[in-house]
Amino acid sequence: GDFFFYFSMNLRRRLSALTVAGVRSYSTQKLDGDVIGIDLGTTNSCVAVLEGGKPRVLENAEGMRTTPSIVAFKGEEKLVGHAAKRQAVTNPANTFYAAKRLIGRRFEDSMTEKHKKMVPYKITRHSNGDAWMEDANGKKYSPSQIGAFVLQKMKETAENHLGRKVKHAIVTVPAYFNDQQRTATADAGQIAGLNVARIINEPTAAAIAYGMDKEKDRVVAIYDLGGGTFDISVLEIAGG
Repeated sequence: GDFFFYFSMNLRRRLSALTVAGVRSYSTQKLDGDVIGIDLGTTNSCVAVLEGGKPRVLENAEGMRTTPSIVAFKGEEKLVGHAAKRQAVTNPANTFYAAKRLIGRRFEDSMTEKHKKMVPYKITRHSNGDAWMEDANGKKYSPSQIGAFVLQKMKETAENHLGRKVKHAIVTVPAYFNDQQRTATADAGQIAGLNVARIINEPTAAAIAYGMDKEKDRVVAIYDLGGGTFDISVLEIAGG
């Protein structure tokens, strides 16, 4: 148990760092300025930048390298991350978490039905048939919008560290995400004011991280154990 916990936490923190390291090989765009790597997780998210050719996972305003993927509304105030988590117990109907489980899903999806039974907030059907979230005042939000608030927080963390604006990002997603879920994740980035240069599978990002400083060809098994994911991918790494 301890090994898997340590491995999953290490993996989760390295995922975003790795997306940055692979940006030039994974993007066909010519990008000006900084490119950040973001792991938009079900439970927590993190962001990384390249410094001196090496990826660095950044600390948020609370001094933590991971930020809860939670968004809450309290009156006219919007809370994201640790601030949202702290008031979740007293404001359950207006506190949205695990939006990643709904992103790109239809309201009639079996996973949506399962998620509805697990959360205190309301999940409703949008006119296009997608699953949306609704607060206690009847205001509706798409999962992409909630994800965008978290991505904005990651963007702010990077900008505070760098001292300048950030326009580009690579975002990781589970290997099982379909095209609709990937598109919805990219939409979240656009809403957050980011050009999502690439959507990359989480196991692929981890494999790049593992193989960056290794010259031998090898086959590796990547376990991805997160808040909404537990899968294994077998990848062949060639030429470092």
